[in-house]
This record gives sequence, C-alpha cells and structure tokens, in this order.
Amino acid sequence: MSSTPVVRPAASLSVAFCPCPPLLLPAVAGRAAEETAGLRAACAEAVDAVLAARPELVVVVGPGAEGRYGRGDAGDLRGFGVDVEVPLSGGVRPDGRRMPPALTVGAALLSAAGCTGERVGAGPEELAAVVAGVPGPVGVLAMGDGSARRSVKAPGHLDAAAAPFDAAVAAALAAGDAAALAALDPAEGRRLLAAGVPVWRAVGALLAGRPVTARLLADEAPYGVGYLVAVWQAR
Repeated sequence: MSSTPVVRPAASLSVAFCPCPPLLLPAVAGRAAEETAGLRAACAEAVDAVLAARPELVVVVGPGAEGRYGRGDAGDLRGFGVDVEVPLSGGVRPDGRRMPPALTVGAALLSAAGCTGERVGAGPEELAAVVAGVPGPVGVLAMGDGSARRSVKAPGHLDAAAAPFDAAVAAALAAGDAAALAALDPAEGRRLLAAGVPVWRAVGALLAGRPVTARLLADEAPYGVGYLVAVWQAR
C-alpha cells in the first residue's frame, strides 16, 4: 500500500522577505532612487542575513513564477526602460526560460549582495518540494508586495481594508508567526492586489510549527503599495 511522502523543510532555513518592484534596482530607480534608498538598504540587510547563514542553496520564490527555474534562465528590465538582462545563475542561456519580474528583481538583489552560490527559482507551489530536496542549510528569498490599494494614487486606488491587511502581514512577519502567514486569505489578497500573498502563504506553510527568530526591517507604502522587508531564521 503506497503513501504520499512527507515533505520536510530543511534543518536550517533562513528567509529574506523582500518586495519586488523594479524600482528597488538602481538602474531602474532614476529619480526615485533617493525615495527608495531606505527600502533598498533594508532589502540588502535581509539578503545579507540569509547569505551569512551559508546556505547550500538559495531559492528565489515570487508571484508570477510557475514551476522551477535554474542556471541560464533569465529575465530582463526592458519593460522598465533599461536594456539589461538578469540571469538567475551563471550566464544567460539562449534557450533558457524567461523569468517573471519578481524573480528578476530577486536575482539582481542576490548578485548585488555578492551571492556566488547555487540558486533556484520557483513558484510558490514548488517551494516545499525544492527545499525538501536539499540536505544542508537553505536560504529563501521570498519576493512579494503588499496591497496596491493603499492610497487614491495607488495602482488599484484606495481601499480602506488595504492598510489593516498589510498591518496584519507586518505583525506576522515581526512575530515570526508562520501560521498567520499560512492563513492569509488568498481571495482578499487578490481583491487588494497584494501580489505577495501566495508567496507568504507558501513560506508560512513550510515553517508551520517551527520556532522562528524574526526581524521586521521595513514597512512602507511610498506609492500606495505596501512594501515589507523582514528576516526569519527557523530552528
């Protein structure tokens, strides 16, 4: 009689939660560089904390990603006025898969931090399986924005529920509350244009029941979009 194998997270797992607007990248930021400097610094701190744990593999997980991405796969910034290609790992392979913007920004953050180790990209539904296949320490770069309805000038216009929704996510990130992340309402996330919800739910499910040391590094909404940065170390 066959049974479904239990997917177990790595013994040592560190997570950097970062938003994924291309404005995080200096090549794209332009005049917004000064306004987003604090957010970029927080992301750099989060990524550095994950790399300091010397992970055997870094998994970049983000909205819009499907399946897995590997060496030679790449994204580009041409849609944002910058003729630059960003490989996930190694050089750009001509027949490689195209990465969505969230993974492209994540790969750029890792390169800026000097990450030279192995990287894999994944959609939220693949995260647990990818991590389960690694015997050593694993780092996760969880890319995702909060609600895009925080102000009248936000992409989705103002919704009174947006700020409380993001505040609940910020509280969960600050407390290391994996169960709260796993329990986020995906329908409400879609309604509030909170693209990070599938990623946060996946990380929460992965670490449910494990002790987590957490630090919230940023909670901002400069353009009516919630941008959250945090670091988790799971034991």
